[in-house]
Amino acid sequence: MAYRGSFYFIGASLTHMVSQEDGPIPQGSGLTEEERASLHPFVRELPPLIQAQCAKAGKLKAQGLGLYPNGFRPGHRTGPIRSSLGDKSREELDSEPQSFKIAGRIMARRLHGKTAFLNIQDADGRLQLYARKDELPEADWALVNELDIGDICGAEGRAFRTKTGELTLHLSHLELVTKSLWPLPEKFHDMDVELRYRRRYADLIMREDSRRVFLLRSKVVSFLRSFMEGKGFLEVETPMLHPIPGGAKALPFKTHHNALGQDFFLRIAPELYLKRLLVGGFDRVFELNRNFRNEGLSVKHNPEFTMMEFYQSYATYEDLMALTEEMLSKLAISILGSTSFDYQGQKIDFGPPFRRVRYLDSLVTIGGAPGEVLHDRDKALSYLKSADPGFQPREGLSLSALHEEIFDRVVEKNIADPVFLTDYPTELSPLARRNDQDPSLTDRFELIIAGREIANAFSELNDALDQYDRFQGQAEAREAGDPEGMHLDKDYVRALMYGMPPAAGEGVGVDRLVMLLSDSPNIRDVILFPQMRPEGF
Repeated sequence: MAYRGSFYFIGASLTHMVSQEDGPIPQGSGLTEEERASLHPFVRELPPLIQAQCAKAGKLKAQGLGLYPNGFRPGHRTGPIRSSLGDKSREELDSEPQSFKIAGRIMARRLHGKTAFLNIQDADGRLQLYARKDELPEADWALVNELDIGDICGAEGRAFRTKTGELTLHLSHLELVTKSLWPLPEKFHDMDVELRYRRRYADLIMREDSRRVFLLRSKVVSFLRSFMEGKGFLEVETPMLHPIPGGAKALPFKTHHNALGQDFFLRIAPELYLKRLLVGGFDRVFELNRNFRNEGLSVKHNPEFTMMEFYQSYATYEDLMALTEEMLSKLAISILGSTSFDYQGQKIDFGPPFRRVRYLDSLVTIGGAPGEVLHDRDKALSYLKSADPGFQPREGLSLSALHEEIFDRVVEKNIADPVFLTDYPTELSPLARRNDQDPSLTDRFELIIAGREIANAFSELNDALDQYDRFQGQAEAREAGDPEGMHLDKDYVRALMYGMPPAAGEGVGVDRLVMLLSDSPNIRDVILFPQMRPEGF
């Protein structure tokens, strides 16, 4: 059926009601009050530009055009089309004509009398379409003239090259698959970055760089899963609702289970459940998991984030250093083709071996703190206040806690290439095994790259009564004012009393790893839907 429609525009005086990111305000008359009254109630709450586009869609529907049909089935995608025809000349395409059937979003439209050029975009990228009035059914040509940028269409045609050499489909059929009611941004690369995070769907439509980051993220996750399975690890799933928050020093999110009449906490780490599986006899386990920590937002922190945690029986933290070096070097080669790459102007190299530095030594050798801060609490506090005049210490901070504050402020930011920091104080490592030569330290490492923690690992504490005492110390610290002090988990202690084999475990921050490999400065750049403050619609 042929149909006809009209464009409905709004006046430039209404520009202030639509942000520039939502496209330009067309010139022309606005809707009549009658037309506006006929709109859906929700649409009447939206800016005039959106109302006009919805009114146009309503006109087209009234004239017989289906706005959301479900019968088109694409047989091809733009990626394979380009791959298979990319080297063929104009003459070769004309001598061996090939037809294709694709679907995608219209990203550009140029009318030239009785001909038109369209750009269509699917998950693989864009491809040009060419339409001629005298070679298309009447309804199809009418659609060419009525399309809005952002409409999703199905297209069929034969491949050819234009005079400028661009691969193009010469259309034999065009149909509407989904009508777009909200105009695409005109210049999305200039769009406010916060709006990109809020409207990730529009970000993905408009910015190839954004799509590339999340394709890379998928490859990273796939590699990690394959690597761990290749090492004999079993992928498992553990609870996300915990009756007792545990596995890390962090503030949890709290919720309530109505049927049980009990409060629960969103998982801050899967550690204690994964180690229960070691007790149960699974000697190598891993989980790609979502964790939730009730902390502030920053370029390195999102309250909901992804980690990979794994645990191996009869292994030590030194075994995991070797495994981590192998994993990250192979990951970089798989994703980027090299162990060496640039991150925000820094040269990073994942080639093993990684540098190793004792945690306390790093305060002096990397951070530049005077050696006296290692053993004198008052001098450590004085140095910390001089290094960060805005620092407000909690009452009764221990020497180890002050060392942790110094590390966060003057050491971490000075580390670029991968560094394993080892031998952490027992006070800062409530779940790690004590070092046999120095019980004040633990067999633990943190992997720091480009000024941020990427991994944390240690030989696991499997002495049930020592674990109980450390839980008690954490509980006392929490009562004394440490909001991140751990809770006493008696069931976990009971599990250790059954006997857990000697083991080592590690957590790897997937989001931060993707940041490095995609050269992304902000963690929100690599999370599809990062946490944001509520917006007024």
